[in-house]
Amino acid sequence: MAVDDACKLKFLELKAKRNHRYIIFKIEEQQVIVDKVGSPDASYEEFTNSLPSNECRYAVFDFDFTTDENCQKSKIFFIAWAPDTSKVRAKMVYASSKDRFKRELDGIQVELQATDPSEMSFDIVKSRAI
Repeated sequence: MAVDDACKLKFLELKAKRNHRYIIFKIEEQQVIVDKVGSPDASYEEFTNSLPSNECRYAVFDFDFTTDENCQKSKIFFIAWAPDTSKVRAKMVYASSKDRFKRELDGIQVELQATDPSEMSFDIVKSRAI
């Protein structure tokens, strides 16, 4: 499975420059490519609404939060989105390519696997960040 250079470049922009709030990736013709990019002021809800309800995707989300000590922090989440309604073959391709693709993105701090929107609710993401 090849990874398009744009994937790495967009991720570096998110990580270093914070130009994006999220990036959604998809596999097309044996290659991981950028599907959508969220502006720096995009909300978590906008991000979750951008994921297709019946197709697999990889996503990276830059999650800002405040700790109990009132410190502003940020964590980069990698989310493997594989809804129950997606095709079995697609789920297999995404599952088998995930680790290799994740290695290309240096700086992922938390990983989530979700098959349903409830598995990546804001509260779950926040609890994993802290």
